Amino acid sequence: MNKTQIVKEGWDRREIFDFFSSVSDPFYMLTFKQDVTNLYAYTKKHGISFYYALVYLCTRAVNSVEAFSYAVEGEKIFRLDERIPSFTDLKKGSELFHIVTMEAGGSLLEFCRRAAETSAAQEVFIRHESEGDNLIYFSCAPWVVMTALTNERDLSAPQARDESIPHIAWGRYEETAGGRKQLCISIEVNHRFIDGIHIGRFHQALTEMIEAL
Repeated sequence: MNKTQIVKEGWDRREIFDFFSSVSDPFYMLTFKQDVTNLYAYTKKHGISFYYALVYLCTRAVNSVEAFSYAVEGEKIFRLDERIPSFTDLKKGSELFHIVTMEAGGSLLEFCRRAAETSAAQEVFIRHESEGDNLIYFSCAPWVVMTALTNERDLSAPQARDESIPHIAWGRYEETAGGRKQLCISIEVNHRFIDGIHIGRFHQALTEMIEAL
């Protein structure tokens, strides 16, 4: 994981960072509607997982917005070169899930095929050696039309407020007027680093990637 330390004294976000550092729970969640018509058609055409494909595109969209790249270690602030996805996945033929962490390199098709192979081969719930500050946590509840989602968090931990990992989730897509497909994407972030405008830019980047398929 490559990272660059930020000199806080000259950082343009210092005042906002310090303001939200003073509260016990600086996290907030926002949900927005996302048109996924092109993505659905693309995954059907190429025989790949819709879930893996959306994980890949969300990861690329997150990495296109600088605000998502910041992390805290003690008293130091760093800018990460890249975040990688860590996503839940059901075991085949089971109600139990595991957490798969892997880089989102290569093309969309390559990632989806590699994700399927990695998930199928994984025999443990989570690979702790893969855990770090450079992740994006993903989850999906395809059984329901999800409108919002909260996340578990140990707020009693000494450094709980320092977590900078975005939590992203969605549910089942719905048919809308004109045969379009859309779903709600829920994203939970740390307000010390990320504001609504940055989530808006993430949404815009994701939309452009889907429409370009």
